[in-house]
Amino acid sequence: MSGFVEKPEPIQVPGLVHLHTGKVRELYRNEAGDLVMVASDRISAYDWVLPTEIPDKGRVLTQLSLWWFDQLADLVPHHVLSTELPAGAPADWEGRTLVCKSLRMAPVECVARGYLTGSGLAEYQESRTVCGLALPEGLVDGSELPGPIFTPATKAAVGEHDENVSYEEVARQVGADTAAQLRQATLAAYTRARDIARERGIILADTKFEFGFDGDTLVVADEVLTPDSSRFWPAEQWEPGHAQPSYDKQYVRDWLTSAESGWDRASEQPPPALPQHVVDATRAKYVEAYERLTGLG
Repeated sequence: MSGFVEKPEPIQVPGLVHLHTGKVRELYRNEAGDLVMVASDRISAYDWVLPTEIPDKGRVLTQLSLWWFDQLADLVPHHVLSTELPAGAPADWEGRTLVCKSLRMAPVECVARGYLTGSGLAEYQESRTVCGLALPEGLVDGSELPGPIFTPATKAAVGEHDENVSYEEVARQVGADTAAQLRQATLAAYTRARDIARERGIILADTKFEFGFDGDTLVVADEVLTPDSSRFWPAEQWEPGHAQPSYDKQYVRDWLTSAESGWDRASEQPPPALPQHVVDATRAKYVEAYERLTGLG
């Protein structure tokens, strides 16, 4: 069992129809038929949405996504129409709200990896492959790959886990032409972002994109290149052979599996609330990633 420890009630706003409560975002439709995405301060780990929020996390995700959309604009268009608050929306939505085109979404998590870690490492240790792609011998946790690879996954519901799939399975699901477009756009965007991050002393180990179609045009959607959708490592501390320090929720994961939390991940019990020191340290990681990447305060 997993999902929300405490599922929130969506805020009702005149003129907006609530469509979906995600792990982090609330999704609405406005009277023009556009989507309104509001990034909350919720945080998830081990397929649970935790009961404790991380202050300013939603704003960091939104503002960092907007910055990255600009960096990628010549490679792939994005879905953002406006950042103006809908009439009647709460003041707290400021800085965390995007009005977006409604797209025909591809049913695939488009993952690019430039380094070996996470589920890719687990598969490599068994078969010397990731998503069926053969990799050289001798790689360890944190190794840089010979080149970026496209390792797609299925989209999972809240409380379920994304499953890695082969490129051939994606082509079977969406067609060969669309699969090729998704792979090309994913690798081009990853390569651009990897190089920008590297200039700022950050390694972009891997990241996840979501794409949709506006007519026949491929468009990048949702969030891009945030600590929630990417693994960012401080370059000065990169040392292959073990898990790397990371600008993401690894601090939360580590605490949840520590003796201090008292939580048994294998049980069906929901995880506990986070203590203040974990909240503060996690917020600091998100803010540092934003400031280091963008150069903004």
